[in-house]
Amino acid sequence: MAFEGLTEKISSAFKKLRGKGRLKESDVKEAMREIRMALLEADVSYKVVKDFTKSVTERCVGTDVLEALSPAQMIVKIVNEELVKLMGTETKHITINPNGPTVVMLVGLQGAGKTTNGSKLAGLMKRQGKNPLLVACDIYRPAAIQQLKVCGEKLGIPVFEKGQIDPVQIAKEAVLYARQRGHDMVFLDTAGRLHVDEALMEELKNIKATVKPDEIMLVVDAMTGQDAVNAAQSFNEWLDIDSVMLSKLDGDARGGAALSVRAVTGKPIKFAGMGEKLEDIETFHPDRMASRILGMGDVLSLIEKAEKAFDAEKAAKLEENLKSNKFTLQDFYDQMVQLKSMGSMQDLLAQMPGGGALKNVQVDEKAMSRTEAIILSMTPKERENPNIIGASRKKRIAAGAGVKVEDVNRLLKSFDQMKSMIKKFSGPGAGKKMKRMRGMGAMGGFGGFPGF
Repeated sequence: MAFEGLTEKISSAFKKLRGKGRLKESDVKEAMREIRMALLEADVSYKVVKDFTKSVTERCVGTDVLEALSPAQMIVKIVNEELVKLMGTETKHITINPNGPTVVMLVGLQGAGKTTNGSKLAGLMKRQGKNPLLVACDIYRPAAIQQLKVCGEKLGIPVFEKGQIDPVQIAKEAVLYARQRGHDMVFLDTAGRLHVDEALMEELKNIKATVKPDEIMLVVDAMTGQDAVNAAQSFNEWLDIDSVMLSKLDGDARGGAALSVRAVTGKPIKFAGMGEKLEDIETFHPDRMASRILGMGDVLSLIEKAEKAFDAEKAAKLEENLKSNKFTLQDFYDQMVQLKSMGSMQDLLAQMPGGGALKNVQVDEKAMSRTEAIILSMTPKERENPNIIGASRKKRIAAGAGVKVEDVNRLLKSFDQMKSMIKKFSGPGAGKKMKRMRGMGAMGGFGGFPGF
């Protein structure tokens, strides 16, 4: 989970402050020492840590904070503001060429996730109404071209490739091809190395000089911490990059790269890879990231995910069924699919305010999958009316789902309990009854089901 380790340590420092009615300068400096250690352990650049804690301390020891009615809250506010400033203050987007096509040159070290995350970005642009083209300029890494083709096929995005010829020539021809075929965005997947070397940089500089990309975007592995920062600094010195994409941010419990890259290079982080799927990419919002780091959640991103997963037609049908007390297993399955499309339950919990306090809550993703398999093993009639499911049907469903009959019984029992509860809280006076409801789970009543 992104920033988990850092969030825990910073929250611990704040907790000590909240227990004090009035703060002394020594209290603030002690908290800053803890935050400094937390940032260094998160692999944040030493200079960045030094400048950050100095700035925060200077603001926190002021009269306005020390004499405030809630000084601990004031300090949290200051730390939040300084974190936002550190990561770039404003949300930045790709520089679009109005005369088209917009050429984005993707660069980075081998293993950073350049091909996959570049494809994710192209997919995101397609979902936003663009017509992207992926270009295979990495002629050295075995299967690099094939990997890009696989990603392109899954996303429904064409891939331009010319085999093992000069990458500069490939890039040049690709831009011409895009202009002729009406592609408004071109993503150049360039070669990487295990380390920065002169041969690589000369090739990249030649591509830059030939096609004059509208944006050079560096892809760095967030989990490599300070190494990612060092790579970013080198690429920036050689190529004068325009922006950064952080890959594998979902697996970075420390957060060092996210907090250092912009401060060291002066270039904005624009996107973050947040999972293994090609849809797992987010626009990088400094304010939302700061909120996550401080354990305050990221409600806006959570709402955006929900809106993408939301099916208006199915929601209307569900509402009608609930009003008439006709909630079915098919309704439940539809809601579960939409919920799963938003990401893992653990990640969703982390984006809720106070999500840090929920880090020990265990969500059994496998149990959810078993529940899904059981429902899919049922016939449409069985999902609509589980009362018809007798012993022989249970055996068939269990065999089809690869589970025991007891698992089927457990699901049906939970469903009956849910239906009874829905009936109880529907009809006249439902609003007042709902206020008294307890133990229904975060999604409004799925708590009785395995995995929820």
